[in-house]
Amino acid sequence: MEQGSVDVTESRSAVGGVIVTPRSGRPKVSAWFAWIAVTPFAWWAVVRLGGLESGSFTAQLMTATPYAVLASLVALLLAVLSRRRLAIAVAVAATASLAAAVIPRMTASAQPAADGPTLRVLSANLLFGRADAEAVVNLVRRVRPDVLSAQELSPAAVAELDEAGLKELLPHRVLHDEFGAGGSGLYARYPLTEVTGMFQAIGHNMPAARLTLPGGGQVELVAVHTYPPLGPRMTALWREGLRALPSAPSEGPYRILAGDFNASLDHAEFRGLVERGYVDAAEASGKGLIPTWPANRRVMPPIITIDHVLADRRLAVTGYEVHTLPRTDHRAVFTELRLPR
Repeated sequence: MEQGSVDVTESRSAVGGVIVTPRSGRPKVSAWFAWIAVTPFAWWAVVRLGGLESGSFTAQLMTATPYAVLASLVALLLAVLSRRRLAIAVAVAATASLAAAVIPRMTASAQPAADGPTLRVLSANLLFGRADAEAVVNLVRRVRPDVLSAQELSPAAVAELDEAGLKELLPHRVLHDEFGAGGSGLYARYPLTEVTGMFQAIGHNMPAARLTLPGGGQVELVAVHTYPPLGPRMTALWREGLRALPSAPSEGPYRILAGDFNASLDHAEFRGLVERGYVDAAEASGKGLIPTWPANRRVMPPIITIDHVLADRRLAVTGYEVHTLPRTDHRAVFTELRLPR
C-alpha cells in the first residue's frame, strides 16, 4: 500500500447505530438498533392479534393500532438496512399483521339484501350535558334521525334540548337522565316502549327501548355508555360491561346498540361483542378509521374511534357520517340502515 492511501474497506463511521461504508455509500443499521426498533411492534402485533390487552395500559394503547401500522414501517426500513434476515422477517410479520387488522375498515363490505323501511340512528355524548343544545337540535334537523341515543344526559340538558326544539322533532323518549356522566336517553320520531330485563347494565345508565315503525315493524335499541378502561378496577368493569351488553337475536325484533363504548375494533372484548350478531356501521361503510375522540381540543385533534353504532347483521348499512358538535369531547356518529321487508 502506498503511503497516504486509505483502505476504504476498513473505513467506517457510525452514528446512532447507523453505519455508513464509504465504498458503497449505503447505510447499514446495526443489529441491536434494528431489534430495538422492531421488538415493540412485534409485541404490539402479538397483543392485538391474540386479544391480550389484559390491563389498563394495553387496553388504552390498542386504540392507537392504526397509527402503529404506519410507525411499524420505520422499524421495517431499519430492519432492511440492518440486512439481518431474522429482524426483517419479524418486522414484515408485525407490519403485515397490524395492517391486516386495520385495512378492512377502509373498504365497504357487502350488505345483506334489504328493501324494507329506512332507519336513521344518531348517537352523541353530551359531556356532562354541556354540549351546545342548539347545535344538537340543528344536527337533528339536518340529518333527520329516527332515533337519537344521548349519553351523559343531565336533567338540565333534557330541558335545554326540548327548549331548542327537540321535543317537536323527536317527541318519544325513554330517559334515564342524571347529573354527571351517568345519564343516558333514547329519543325517537316514532313510539318507544321501554324494555327492562334485556341485560344487566354495568357502567352508566343504559336505557333500552322498543321502537315501533310505521307499518308495525319493531327495532330494539340500547343507549350504550360503558366505563373507560382507566385503572385496574375501571378496566375490569369496562370488560364486564361490554360482555354484559345483549347479543343480537337471530329472529324477532332487530337490535341496535348505539353510544360511547369506550372501546375500538382493536379491543378483543369489543370485537367479541360485534361477533355476537352485529356489524359496526363505520367499518361496514369503509369509514372505520374516522376518529370520534377527543373533539374540540385546541391542540389535539380526534385520534381514536370509540363511539359506534352496532347494527343487527340482518340490517343493511347504507350510510355513515361523523359530525362535530360544540362543547363536547366526542363527535356524533350517524348511520342510515335498511330493514328487510
